[in-house]
Amino acid sequence: MKALIIDDEPLARKLLNTYCERSGDIEVIGECENGFDAAKEIDEKKPDLIFLDIQMPKLNGFEVLEIIDHQPKVIFTTAFDEYAVKAFEVNALDYLLKPFLFDRFEEALGRCKESLTPGDNVDLELPVAEEEEDARIVIKEGDKINIVPLNDVIHIEAYDDYVKIFTDEKRYVKKQTMSYYEKNLPETKFFRIHRSHIIAIKFIQTIEQADKGKHQVLLTNGERYPISRSAYPKLKKALGW
Repeated sequence: MKALIIDDEPLARKLLNTYCERSGDIEVIGECENGFDAAKEIDEKKPDLIFLDIQMPKLNGFEVLEIIDHQPKVIFTTAFDEYAVKAFEVNALDYLLKPFLFDRFEEALGRCKESLTPGDNVDLELPVAEEEEDARIVIKEGDKINIVPLNDVIHIEAYDDYVKIFTDEKRYVKKQTMSYYEKNLPETKFFRIHRSHIIAIKFIQTIEQADKGKHQVLLTNGERYPISRSAYPKLKKALGW
């Protein structure tokens, strides 16, 4: 089984290399010390398994998983226990809390062997970052990785199997569903006004009357979007109008 070790700590990478060699079942095909390099290496080398730290420079472990095309099996290795629930929400095979011994490593490896055959993909649904000032959406465009602060997002629009994400300066396209963002975006900041539109509440200027008793929102950038009949009373309540 081919594995990639992703951790910003040299000692942690060395320990994982030692454990992999001792297990006799894993060929380590590379190491990465930051999220950008990890995303590139995963898609180029297509490992069967990655040992993935969470808090790293440039991109964290969850953001790495969100932008890669190749989806390997994932064993998280971290010194922080607060990410365990989120780790299993993205279908991680195991969550190794540093420092861990070889017996615990072997247990995680056993789960890996019992899971999918090497090379099979896992469909990951990754949560958007929590409601924090530095929350962000990571979007990959070819070899370029865009980090979009959540506070800059004005509008999200359905686009077949993708969504369009609008900021004041640019439009991005991301392979994701509207229902995913409705579920994961902070409800105090975003509202789904229509099956095709999610709006950042802070950019709503007013609600206007449209044709035949329908309504629409006017945003601070001058754009207008329809409000569904079912969403209209809920939106007024959310705005305190």
